[in-house]
Amino acid sequence: MEFIASRMARIVPSPSIAAMARAKELIAAGEDVCNMAAGEPDFDTPRYIIEAAYQALLAGETKYTAVDGTAQLKRAICAKFERDNGLAVRPDQVSVGAGAKQVLYNILTCSVEDGDEVIVPAPYWVSYPDIVRLNGGVPVFIDTDASSGFKVTPEQLRKSVTSRTKWFILNSPNNPSGTVYTQEELVALGEVLRHYPHVRVLTDDIYEHLIYDGAKYFTFAQVNPDLADRTVTVNGVSKAFAMTGWRIGYAAGPRDLIKAMEKLQSQTSGNPAAVSQAAAVAALNGSTDFLAGWRAEFEARRNRIVELLDGRFGLVCPKPGGAFYVYVSIPTLIGKQTPAGDVIRNDSDFVMYLLSQYKVATVQGSAYGVSPAFRISFATSTATIERACKRVLGACASLR
Repeated sequence: MEFIASRMARIVPSPSIAAMARAKELIAAGEDVCNMAAGEPDFDTPRYIIEAAYQALLAGETKYTAVDGTAQLKRAICAKFERDNGLAVRPDQVSVGAGAKQVLYNILTCSVEDGDEVIVPAPYWVSYPDIVRLNGGVPVFIDTDASSGFKVTPEQLRKSVTSRTKWFILNSPNNPSGTVYTQEELVALGEVLRHYPHVRVLTDDIYEHLIYDGAKYFTFAQVNPDLADRTVTVNGVSKAFAMTGWRIGYAAGPRDLIKAMEKLQSQTSGNPAAVSQAAAVAALNGSTDFLAGWRAEFEARRNRIVELLDGRFGLVCPKPGGAFYVYVSIPTLIGKQTPAGDVIRNDSDFVMYLLSQYKVATVQGSAYGVSPAFRISFATSTATIERACKRVLGACASLR
């Protein structure tokens, strides 16, 4: 009898986390590595949030809380949804978990049965398909590419829906492509879904505040209010407030699902850390004036990467509208050889060559479902970006 459950064979370790871990190992060993795999802001958590956490600790907020979030934090989340997104949400429609990843896991675990289909546009965040598979579901991919701005069209969505479809996952701004859907595009997708009342929508808005070029952000339920009761909106404090390590994510959705998520969390992790919840209250209720400066810095870094790489050695770098990644297409590099005679057969080979020989850590496009490509993060200093891009070009130039 096998000791490890067979369901574990359905999934693989997170490629993005593995890439970050490998980069940190090399850096700890003294290697001069440009870590461009990181999916977290390089800015510090704003001081007022840290101070609120400190005061909460002094006040004794170190005990268990309600399983899926304190009443104070749920009220702050409801106020955030109304203020930023025009969504009317009640506290009993809110679930708080230890990061948006746990919240997404809870949503899918509480709703996906064996054989259920979940529509996942590609490129996608690496964990969506594996969470679906772990729960016996079937991810149904919609392929997109740079020519369409990595956006799903209404016709593609229509063709992907079957009687087994349970969810449509929409991540905007997208990881890894940085794609941001406009109000009109979200309305067009909603028009398709009105014809399929059995399909619910899961929107991952974690990069909501990191959008560029003066664009305005819209979330699906905001522009399709008649579909709000079929929509679960996921967000968190990790990206907008540089709080990745604090581990607070949240979702708003139908009460029956939120109640099921509370039940599941009561038997798994229990409540998120009390001090992190207190910090999240301060983040959501406090001023976000600092974000303008962060966005300007991210935008300048984005522009520099695209300026340095796009069109060189056949690299294609669409300019992302949000998040902090550039998704670089590399079709002209496939089939070439390294100076040692090794063939670059796919984007994983190129990413490994880039790390081993040029000490630049990125993540291969195959992890996100669209190849050949790699994801390069600009959540790092401009100096590191300059060094990294120079090395990427050096790696490309070395191939024959």
